[in-house]
Amino acid sequence: MTAPACVCLITGAATGIGAACARAFAAQRWELALSWLDDANRVALAEVATACEAHGVRPLLQHLDVTDEASCAAFADAALQRFGRIDALIHCAGTTRFIPHADLHALQPDEFHRTYDVNTVGLYRMVRVCAPALQASGHGSVVAISSIGGLIGRGSSMAYAASKGAVNTLTLALARALAPQVRVNAIAPGFVEGGLPSRVLDAVRHQQLLQAQLEGAPLKRVSQPEEVAALALFLCTQAPGMTGTVIPMDNGLHLNAG
Repeated sequence: MTAPACVCLITGAATGIGAACARAFAAQRWELALSWLDDANRVALAEVATACEAHGVRPLLQHLDVTDEASCAAFADAALQRFGRIDALIHCAGTTRFIPHADLHALQPDEFHRTYDVNTVGLYRMVRVCAPALQASGHGSVVAISSIGGLIGRGSSMAYAASKGAVNTLTLALARALAPQVRVNAIAPGFVEGGLPSRVLDAVRHQQLLQAQLEGAPLKRVSQPEEVAALALFLCTQAPGMTGTVIPMDNGLHLNAG
């Protein structure tokens, strides 16, 4: 009797790192549950699903708002109803707005709350609803997509950097709480081509930021979504001794943080 395929839930799967993760896991014949947030995401996610189907994988596509507890629970429940198990959660859903760190008046408290609700509490909500199934898997794995900004206090806004710093701390706490059945790790990328900045900046500002990142990184390059996806796949499938680890993947940007 053939063993059932492993199942991975990916939040924020329509674009960027999330879409690359979907393609990488589909190439390894994982069953997938992929989330979309709005109509634009839904169109993009249909294209991701087509790419997955080329590998013989027909993913579950589900609306998800990570700021809503019922929506998170519905995503996990839909995956369990379809596949009967959850072996991995890749949390890519995130948000930001570009606000200069020195402009304290421009960053209002409600923006802090909004950013935290998506980036930090959203991760907690998703892990909480998936935890029983991940524990039952026998080899459950969570990978949170954090940011190098959470390690060096830089990035699109102070709220974003702080929220990702909280994601890093939450990764440690969840790793302790869910061991030994579930491993929890985080990846902290720097600038990723096609990542979140490309969806919140106009073309001119995005190109300026890209150039600054190329010049500022010791390796003189920016990362591709597929590189982050490959590391996420490694953490889920080839790293049984890794938990509570936050891995910088920033082309050396942290070396210039002083």
